Amino acid sequence: MQKYIHLVQIVETEKIAAHQLRQQLEDQDTEIERLKAEIVAVNKTKERMRPYQGNPEDEDPDIKKIKKVQSFMRGWLCRRKWKTIVQDYICSPHAESMRKRNQIVFNMVEAEAEYVQQLYILVNCFLRPLRMAASSKKPPISHDDVSSIFLNSETIMFLHEIFYQGLKARIANWPTLVLADLFDILLPMLNIYQEFVRNHQYSLQVLANCKQNRDFDKLLKQYESNPACEGRMLETFLTYPMFQIPRYIITLHELLAHTPHEHVERKSLEFAKSKLEILSRVMHDEVSDTENIRKNLAIERTIVEGCDILLDASQTFVRQGSLIQLPSVERGKLAKVRLGSLSLKKEGERQCFLFTKHFLICTRSSGGKLHLLKTGGVLSLIDCTLIEEPDSSEDESKGSSQVFGHLDFKIVVESADAPPFTVVLLSPSRQEKAAWTSDISQ
Repeated sequence: MQKYIHLVQIVETEKIAAHQLRQQLEDQDTEIERLKAEIVAVNKTKERMRPYQGNPEDEDPDIKKIKKVQSFMRGWLCRRKWKTIVQDYICSPHAESMRKRNQIVFNMVEAEAEYVQQLYILVNCFLRPLRMAASSKKPPISHDDVSSIFLNSETIMFLHEIFYQGLKARIANWPTLVLADLFDILLPMLNIYQEFVRNHQYSLQVLANCKQNRDFDKLLKQYESNPACEGRMLETFLTYPMFQIPRYIITLHELLAHTPHEHVERKSLEFAKSKLEILSRVMHDEVSDTENIRKNLAIERTIVEGCDILLDASQTFVRQGSLIQLPSVERGKLAKVRLGSLSLKKEGERQCFLFTKHFLICTRSSGGKLHLLKTGGVLSLIDCTLIEEPDSSEDESKGSSQVFGHLDFKIVVESADAPPFTVVLLSPSRQEKAAWTSDISQ
């Protein structure tokens, strides 16, 4: 019964809706008839006006002249209005921004063409000839050294040739400039740059070692005399790729500064810029770490006994220099030591190295080799206390300050494994002392 009542209600509702629709249709038919009558009336009005137009051939010559002048005036007014609109846009901030953006893109294309040319010279004037020389009967350089010096150079050249061709194709479609997809192609390939940058210092070191060979040095100078090199050395061409990623970051930053926020490329360019910045930071950190390790190993090799603490990768070099170590004398007699004493300068001269965790004190032999001091040669900074100025309350300290001109400072070493001792060092100048004490404190 409930279902039946519900169906009856639906039928009644549909009847009411159908009646309303019929009523609307009747109203619309009435409106259509009224509009048709209006159209007929308008057509009759046009028919009445048509005789006034007449045949163009029979038209009055004065009317023709008036129409011609009116047509000329309308065209002139239209052109003047359009010129005003164009002139206003040319002077607008948006047009100025677009001009600067286009200029940045054009400069980018020119820079990319120059960079591709530099890579072409690196590969064709140095890499490929040296690769052939390494395969000769008496090779002046080995294939391994060629690979170490020119790591990924050829691949980088091919990559940028593709990138440059893409840029030229975009310029051909000017004023529509779409660059984001080009960077989308470039970004996944930038790991080869990472390897090149990481290897850069090593490649220069290998090149310097190879130059010790007279045959190689002579051959290299012959390659460098090529007119295409314009007097530039091989090291210069190997350095160019190091600056390319930062150059792209600067270019993208300038492009985004002149790209509207609603621009279709805005997000893509921002993404490319963020990726390049991350890669640049990673490459900078890797170069810094590699340089630090090589610096530590270079110092370690100069010390005859060697130094195990320098093999720690977290040990960062800070500074090095020559200081005079004052002899350990009894209390009250330090003031009697003369600063100008030749024996003090000769016997007390020390080559000091400061790292983030340790302080090394070395003596230099007549052959120029370094030897760590047997006692106090390696000081752990965590066990040291720095005293920049002697205690002026004591007479002997006052005397020492007058003799040494406030150039001395002390390092008190208190280790749990050994009895405490003090190292007194003398700087050549106030500036040197300030630099040493500041770095040691940090």
